[in-house]
Amino acid sequence: MTHAMIVIDVQNDFCPGGALAVEQGDRIVQPINEAMGDFDAVILTQDWHPADHSSFAGNHPGKAPMEMIELPYGPQVLWPDHCVIGSKGADFHPELDTSRADLILRKGFRPAIDSYSAFFENDRRTATGLEGYLRTRGIEKLTLVGLATDFCVNYSAVDAAKLGFDVTVRLEMCRGIDVGGSLDAALAGMRTAGVTLG
Repeated sequence: MTHAMIVIDVQNDFCPGGALAVEQGDRIVQPINEAMGDFDAVILTQDWHPADHSSFAGNHPGKAPMEMIELPYGPQVLWPDHCVIGSKGADFHPELDTSRADLILRKGFRPAIDSYSAFFENDRRTATGLEGYLRTRGIEKLTLVGLATDFCVNYSAVDAAKLGFDVTVRLEMCRGIDVGGSLDAALAGMRTAGVTLG
């Protein structure tokens, strides 16, 4: 069974000093680099938002980061502006070994819809193309790592399991945001979906 590592959003804006920093987000970089050689393929995902993105609190006058709004596809957390296309914040962490990547998948580039999952945008229908890539490569087993455990890692892992992949999340190579209990909810949801938490 061909086994891929999917590295979720290890970008400057999600690391300390970034616009949407995850506590200790930078501490997972070296362990991820060291583990890359254990896999048949390495895929990196990259949050890649236009400046006018609908999930940015700054684009909703009177709203603050972490408030919830309703968009046509459902509830949406409003985030600080982050990972804007072409910005330093959108770049991968400088110590991440991007030379090992077979594929870099950019997500969240459509202004009207956010994209947590590496497989589907937040309408749960618009595919990113990652499933097709993995199937074409004959990849059936996935190990996910990265940022943040309770959002993009969680959504990606659950979607991968629903699509029939054998999915493990290596928690020591992830860090969470934990907004209002979101981390515990994500861990429970991943277990329910059949994801192995390592």
